[in-house]
Order: sequence, then structure tokens, then C-alpha cells
Amino acid sequence: MTETAVQVPAMGTVHHLDDHRPTAPDITTEPVVSLVKDPAPVVVDGDEVEAVDRADNPLADWLTVPDAPVLPAWARSAASIKANAAALCRLSWWHARYHAVRTPKYLVKTVLLAARGFYRAAVGLWPTLSAQDHSAVVKALRAQSKARPEDVELAARLQIAHGIRTRTRRWRFGAAAVGVAAAAIGIALAPPVLQTGIATAVITPLAYLGRGKETQFLDQGVPPLRVDMSAQQLNDALRAAGLLKSGRGGEDEGPKVSCSMGPVRDGRGWAVIFDLPRGGGKTASDVLAKREVIAQELGVDEIQVIMSRVRAAKGGNAGRVSMWVADDDPYLGALNPSPFVSAERFSIWDPVPFGQDARGTRVNIPVMWQSMFFGGLPRRGKTFSQRLLTAAGLLDPFVRHYVADGKGGADWMPMKAVAHRLVMGAEDDAIEALKAMLAELLTEMERRFALLRDLPTSVCPEGKLTPDIVAKYNLPVIFVTIDELQEYFTAMEREDREQVINDLCRIARRGPAAGFISNFASQRPDADSVPTKLREIITIRYSTQVVDRASSDMVLGKGKAAQGADASVLSEEHKGVGVLVTGPASYVTVRADYLDGPAFAALCRKGRTLREETGQLTGEAAGDVTAAADAAGITVPAIVSDTLEVMRHSPRMFTTDLINGLVNLDEDEYGDFNAEQLAAALEAAGVKRTSKQVKISGSNGAGYQRRDIEAAVPAEILLSTGR
Repeated sequence: MTETAVQVPAMGTVHHLDDHRPTAPDITTEPVVSLVKDPAPVVVDGDEVEAVDRADNPLADWLTVPDAPVLPAWARSAASIKANAAALCRLSWWHARYHAVRTPKYLVKTVLLAARGFYRAAVGLWPTLSAQDHSAVVKALRAQSKARPEDVELAARLQIAHGIRTRTRRWRFGAAAVGVAAAAIGIALAPPVLQTGIATAVITPLAYLGRGKETQFLDQGVPPLRVDMSAQQLNDALRAAGLLKSGRGGEDEGPKVSCSMGPVRDGRGWAVIFDLPRGGGKTASDVLAKREVIAQELGVDEIQVIMSRVRAAKGGNAGRVSMWVADDDPYLGALNPSPFVSAERFSIWDPVPFGQDARGTRVNIPVMWQSMFFGGLPRRGKTFSQRLLTAAGLLDPFVRHYVADGKGGADWMPMKAVAHRLVMGAEDDAIEALKAMLAELLTEMERRFALLRDLPTSVCPEGKLTPDIVAKYNLPVIFVTIDELQEYFTAMEREDREQVINDLCRIARRGPAAGFISNFASQRPDADSVPTKLREIITIRYSTQVVDRASSDMVLGKGKAAQGADASVLSEEHKGVGVLVTGPASYVTVRADYLDGPAFAALCRKGRTLREETGQLTGEAAGDVTAAADAAGITVPAIVSDTLEVMRHSPRMFTTDLINGLVNLDEDEYGDFNAEQLAAALEAAGVKRTSKQVKISGSNGAGYQRRDIEAAVPAEILLSTGR
């Protein structure tokens, strides 16, 4: 992860690498090297340089304070000390449990070692207590034919003397043996606590005597950390990846990285900041490109390795890399509920809560003056992630929503309660509605620019929309959300397609200054589905899992995968997880907050109430009969509300087209419907058809009038919507 434009305020007790990165020197305060030999004062920016910093001071090298930190990396902040202490406690507790369950095994091993120690003690003491060694010498001398008689006689006398000298010792040894036997009987009859103490005092030295050179008393447990990172392990991994050269006498003699921090514990992983050695021709970008190989050498999955360059603003250089290696997959586990679920209001001018990164740090996205693009495979959480940003605008009553969903499913249906314009599906009528919506947006954009140009600089200093202008001139922020762009482009004729692309480019390129926020999404972001000229002007991009690096670059930008922003490393289990790019060199892998369908529908109802209270409910939402019924607590039959939803853009519709739209809306409910079943269901809901035939584009056929469907809605609801 590089230092992104994303705002990530600290959350939780994590260890931040920024606390350990040296501050970049201020070039305006660097001492000026003078070639003048006289001791004249040296002045920099009007201030005289201290004597210790002067170039002509012979003691400058001795008096200069070194830049090396006084404290070790793990002790430079309270968060670091706490994180490392917690890691030590977790490791100690794990080892305590690991060895506790093996206590019976250790007791048996201790008894066996004590028995061997007793045998060794007896074997070692017996020659000393007896005269066997002297007897062997006498026998050897007598066996020699040339031995002198005086030598044999001397050896015999020594043997007799030794026997006399050890006679008392043997008696004492025998008495001690009898005493030990008696003590053993006494121990057997003693209390359990005393038995344990005596047994420990006797067995412990015997077990120590019975050990061998290769004896291993305790089992070697594997700690609960998948990576026990060290500087040597890091060097080995980089050398295997071809980033470090090997020395002539072996790898250990080759060049090594220099760690400016760590490796130290950082939350649920290890953190390290290192510099590549000079002379090797490798840069930090080369390290980022070898992420998969480095992960393999460290024995982890590449999703666990988070790497980024350390820029000059953080005291870095072209060869400095920040690396964090997680103990396990940091993107799995319990879902993160969106804070919007319990929020009452929100200002779209503030950064939008979006998710959390690998270390659990909150990731917020500033959406004002931005345009966004979401991509990825189906059923990976793309739409759920895109809805988070639109949800932020729901809780701000001074945000006007324009929404189009090329799929026409249930994901965006709750927006009918709030949206000024809502286009569902990619049929011919929906395409015409999309074109009309874009034309309306362009007209509004030009009107706003004309207004902003005429405002004095005291009111509009930068020629852009401000919160004061929004309130004074009733110019709400406009949120343009379009999902499944590829459905529209593939369904359009070439001329219409080019026109829509040009309109979207104008909105994304010029609209932000007028308060337009673009939020686009597509499943297939290739050149045919979403043209490059549209994708390349998008400032913020987010991609869930894709099939390969090329597809990842299509969403996130060309060359991003080589920099480390690669969404193809995500797996099927990473639903709601994606790579967020906020700038040319800024990216972060984020697990988006969870906001399901019912919670999103509740936010839409809350947003409708806010707009009604502030007089900002406009457009189609103000005249939507089903949304008004929901707000009034009146239940409208599902078949009526769904039929009105399908006929949103058409005053009349053929029966076959209406059934197809209902199936697309809810296949489980309407998948088996035919014309007779539809007529019966609508009649039971109170729909009275004035005509069973409709005429569309000169063709007659069985169908329905939208006014007949609306007539089944209670009259008070129709009055409240102005119908």
C-alpha cells in the first residue's frame, strides 16, 4: 500500500509505520558549506550558523549529533510497545497451553532420564568404592614376564592400602543404600505434598545426570505466527527473488538490505522498512513487482504481503520499501457494518466511510470534485461497494440523485423513493430515458457554470460550488450513479453509443466543479464495454476480483498491477474486497463496509424523509406513488408496485414486454407468469383495464395502460404526488 490520498484516521490499537519513519530534512535549514578559510561568521537566511555546523570547524565531525535513534524501533511509541507486549503475551500463553497438555509425556521422560542417571552414578562410583582398578594393575604386572618384583610388590601394597582406606566408605555406602530404601518406604507413607517435594529433589539431579548431548526434553512447538520475520529471512527472500546479488563465498557474504525500522510486531503481523543496497541496480519499484515471489519465499500468500514505496515526504528514497506481512489473510473474518446503518445525517462534503485496510485502519474517500469507477467479476460485491458512496448522499438532503441501472434488477429499486431521475433496464424505452437524463444533466451543468461565472469572487473564490452557494442559490450537489454501463453500450446503436459516451465524458471531466459526482460501474471494463477515453478521466477506481492482471489494469489503470495494485490476486472468498486507486501512485486494498439490501432500502426511506422536511424532494421521487405509499405506511400490492416500476418510462406496454420486465425484476416471483396469470393477479389487486389493446409505434397488441395501474393506488397517495 502506498501513501494514498485516502484519508485513513487511526482506528484501533495498531502500530503505525509513520511513527518510525525519519522526517525528510528541510532543505532551507541545511548548513551552507563555505570555501572561505577565515573565521568570518556564516549567515544563512539572515541567521548566523552555529560554530559546530561551520565547515571550517575541525571538531565538527566529533561534535555533530548522529542521526541514529536512541531507542530501538519497538520502543519509540506507546502503540509499538503495547503491540509488542501483547504479541509476547499471546505467544507465552500459547506455549503455556502447548506444554501443559504434554505434562504426562514430560513426567514419563523425566523418570526414564532419572533411571539412566542412577545407573550412570552407580557405574561411575563402584570402581572408586572397590579396589578393582588396583587389582587390574597387579594382575597386569604379574602377567608381564619382565616385570620387576619390587613393582609388583609395590602395586600389591597399594591395593591393600586402598582396600583398607575404602572399607569404611563401603560400609557407609551400604548404610546409605539401606537408608534410601527406608526413606522410600517413609515417602510412600508421607503426605502427597511432601512426596512431590522429595521426589522432585531426588529425580531432578538424576534426570540431569541421565541426559545426553542430543536429548531434547521439551517438544518444539510451532508458534501461532506463520511468519517469524528476521532480517536474515528478509535478505534470503529478496536474494531468491533476484533483488540482491549473491557473494562469491556464498549468499551470506553478499550485499544485504539495511533496515531503518524493524522487523517489529505491528498489529497482527510484522512490519519492516528497509533500503536496498546501492550498486545493485534495483529500486523500490522492482521490489513491488516481485511481490508474489517474495511472498513465496516468506512462506505466505501474496495477499498477506503489503508493500509500498516510502516517498521523500516520509523520509524515503527510490530504494526504500515499507513492508507489512500479516500472520494470516487480513481480509477474512466478520463483516464490517457500514456506519450509515445507524447514522441520521451525513454531509457529502466530508470524506465518505468506505471500509478498512489490512491492518484494520479506517479508509475514507473524499468524493467531492471526484469521479469514480467500479469494476470486477459478478457476485464479488461490486454493486454493494458502489452503493456505499451513493448511500452517503442519501443522508444529505442537499444531494440530488440521478440513477441508471442497466441490469434493471432489485439492487437500485429502493432509490425510487429519493432519485430525481431513475432509469431501470436497458430496453429501448430505458435507453431513451437515459439519453434524456444525460441531456438534462448537461443543461443543468451549463446553467450552473453560467451562474458561477457571474458570482463575485467573495462568494465564489475558486469558480466552484461551495456549501454556502448550495444553501443560498438552491444548487444541490448532483450525484450521478450508473451501474452496469456495459448493458447500455452493447444495446445501443453506434451513433447513440458515441453520443452517450461523449455526454458521460463531459460530465466526468467538467462536472465536478459544478458539484457533479460521477459514480460508474461495469462488469466488463474492456474497450468495447467501457471506452478508454471514459475510464482514463475517472479519478478514483475500485476493482473487486478479476481474472488476470490485464483485466485489473483495465479497471485500475495501465501499469497499476506492476506497481502492486493488482486485483487478480484476490480469491473467491474475498467478497466485498477490492483494490482502491486514488492517484497515480496511491492505492490500498480495502475490505468495504457491509450494507445489505434491506439496510439500503431503509436509508432510502430515511433520505426521502429528510428531503421532505427540507423541501428537496424533486423529480420522479416526488411523483412516485409506491414510494409515497411506503412513506405513508400504506401497503400497495407487490404486483402493482412492480408493474409500475417496469412501466416507469412507458405510458403503455405490451403484455409480453411487461412480463419480461417483471421476470427481470424478480425471477423467483414472476418466472412462471403468463398473460392469464398476470391479468388475474392485477385484477385481484384492484386494477381495472379500460382497454385490453394498446397501440405502440403503430402496432396494436394486448397490453396495459400505466394510468390503469396507477388507478389501483389509494386516492390520497395520488393526491400527495400531484397526480
